[in-house]
Amino acid sequence: MAVPIMQAVRVGAYVVKQHLTRRKRYPLVLMLEPLFRCNLACAGCGKIDYPAQILNQRMTVQECLDADTEAGAPVIAVAGGEPLLHKEMPEIIRQLIARKKYVYLCTNALLLEKKLDDYEPSPFFSWDVHLDGDPAMHDASVCQEGVYERAVAAIKKAKARGFRVSINCTLFDGADPKRVAAFFDEVMAMGVDGIMTAPGYAYERAPDQEHFLNRQKTKQLFRDIFRLGKGKKWRFTQSPLFLNFLAGNEQYHCTPWGKPLRNVFGWQRPCYLLGEGYAKSFEELMADTNWDSYGTGNYEKCADCMVHSGYESTAVMDAVRRPWHIAKVALFGPETEKPMVPEISLANQRPAEYVFTQHVDAKMEELAARKKPAAPPRVNKVSAQPETAAAAD
Repeated sequence: MAVPIMQAVRVGAYVVKQHLTRRKRYPLVLMLEPLFRCNLACAGCGKIDYPAQILNQRMTVQECLDADTEAGAPVIAVAGGEPLLHKEMPEIIRQLIARKKYVYLCTNALLLEKKLDDYEPSPFFSWDVHLDGDPAMHDASVCQEGVYERAVAAIKKAKARGFRVSINCTLFDGADPKRVAAFFDEVMAMGVDGIMTAPGYAYERAPDQEHFLNRQKTKQLFRDIFRLGKGKKWRFTQSPLFLNFLAGNEQYHCTPWGKPLRNVFGWQRPCYLLGEGYAKSFEELMADTNWDSYGTGNYEKCADCMVHSGYESTAVMDAVRRPWHIAKVALFGPETEKPMVPEISLANQRPAEYVFTQHVDAKMEELAARKKPAAPPRVNKVSAQPETAAAAD
């Protein structure tokens, strides 16, 4: 299995408990983003377009632990930016593992070989390496030659050290299903424990706006890939129902609260992908966010999104409601031949709002206020008094 049995059991028990207690909204995975700084500048990334003062900010170890305490999710994905640039990352990971949280550390692997000695294998820990296809595909995606080669070398070394390693494969418009299928074969042969895959989200700040997939293209691409994968032993770290959704067989609505994000701004509204505001606490995020105003069919920026951070939790919750359905999909794989389910109507979606600059300006003002030196204490001047006659004597 791509996900260890004990992890699957514990996460499943957590989800069932939430259903039995009739909790309407709950987190499945805490997305933790302790920094935005990265050592790559990928054309499809919208996470690094900030002023240097913000890129230099780091969440502390305690802030990361407090975020875990607030959310209480069984799984934590530590992302960025590039997390391995954070000097306190080994301590953050150790502390989260000590709490028996299942931790995935997402990395582009450029620093992985250098940093391996700072971490220890654990059933609660997995490296999640960004790898968007074969050498040409991946290096084009990250806009730098040789990154695929370095990432694969780091993966092999991590596996040799006894670590669990999965890959995170994001696909864009123009991806060739045959090349993607061959790539999945290659990483399985490499000994990778699992694959996480999804279409890229159309970040409004990403330099390349031409290669994001719309929903129809996404469904057809994944159908073609899964058709080529029939009978193969590809291991995915995702719910079979989410993969079935990618292939156009489930009409799911987004569950943005399922993977809440805590970063240097605070708790991001409404999700990991879309920063429309920030809450000071997890409780405030859950209580005060207008969830119904987001998601495909509700908001223009969500129109083409089919990313796991929004829909994986929906699939997991559906599995609890329809265990026979997930068993069938897990056994036979996603449907690739029958008609796709109807698409969600976009007729009533509200127009996009562009608030990035507003939040950046507010953060810059906050940082400037922190650096402003405190006013010196006020000293009352005392006028010199003329000497008295007695003093003169």
